[in-house]
Amino acid sequence: MAVVTEPPRERTPAGAVAPGRRTPRTLATSFVGYAILIFFALVFLYPFVIQTASSFKSEPDAAANPLSPVPHPVRWDGFQHIFEGTNFPLWLGNSLLVTVVVTIGRIFLDSLAGYALARLRFPGRSGVFAAVVAVMAVPGVVLLIPKFLVLNQFGIYNTYTALIVPLLVDAAGVFIMKQFFESVPVSVEEAARIDGAGVFRTFWSVVLPSARPALITLTILSFQGSWNEFPHTLVAVQDPSLFTLPRGLADLVSGSLGVGTQYPLKLGAALLATIPVAIIFVVFQRYFVRDANQGADKG
Repeated sequence: MAVVTEPPRERTPAGAVAPGRRTPRTLATSFVGYAILIFFALVFLYPFVIQTASSFKSEPDAAANPLSPVPHPVRWDGFQHIFEGTNFPLWLGNSLLVTVVVTIGRIFLDSLAGYALARLRFPGRSGVFAAVVAVMAVPGVVLLIPKFLVLNQFGIYNTYTALIVPLLVDAAGVFIMKQFFESVPVSVEEAARIDGAGVFRTFWSVVLPSARPALITLTILSFQGSWNEFPHTLVAVQDPSLFTLPRGLADLVSGSLGVGTQYPLKLGAALLATIPVAIIFVVFQRYFVRDANQGADKG
């Protein structure tokens, strides 16, 4: 008759905590930590909640209860006035045109410049990179007047060209791409050159596809920066038909539509202007995090 014996149980030393169990002190620390995080999350989200709620309020309700997160009653008058009583569709179209062209231009040109600074050896390479870093350190407001003088001298002031061309290359984008390309193994490019690929072919077919995380980061920053660009439009255009969303919204906030607070109209327009940036950030951030994790696993 077979005798079944139980495997010996591991004994936990006196005073020790079994694996998987939390002490009251650990639970209290976790609770306090999550409570602090939730508090600050609500602090940062509350202005957006107020903006969204005020967009659906009536004019008297928005003026009487500006901090209330619940519209009473829910009204769509603000959004109707945005599309029928303002040039919002025109501003939206201008912003889409400028943002798409600038984003594509920055991705291509910043990548080219970053690759050249990372891999090509040419006279003055260190000086060019130092100039790029120096441009990053200069506040943008300092360059507004020189930028206006240059645009006016070239005869492109108050045109779409003035809105787009000065934004096509970004020093921060060049820096990001240079730093990433320097992390790519040189052996990958050497194999391509052995097969007869030139410099541009190696860059386009071999190096650039491996720079997906950096490209997605650059896409997010370029789209967000060009979509929200306001100071540049002040010195680039004055024609209302060339206004982008930031310039048009500033015109609304300044009271161009007449008397009254008009909170539902202004905040509704700001809400609509925020949605494309939020969508781009959420969608591309997912791919960026996934690619970054894959890169870490390969390393």
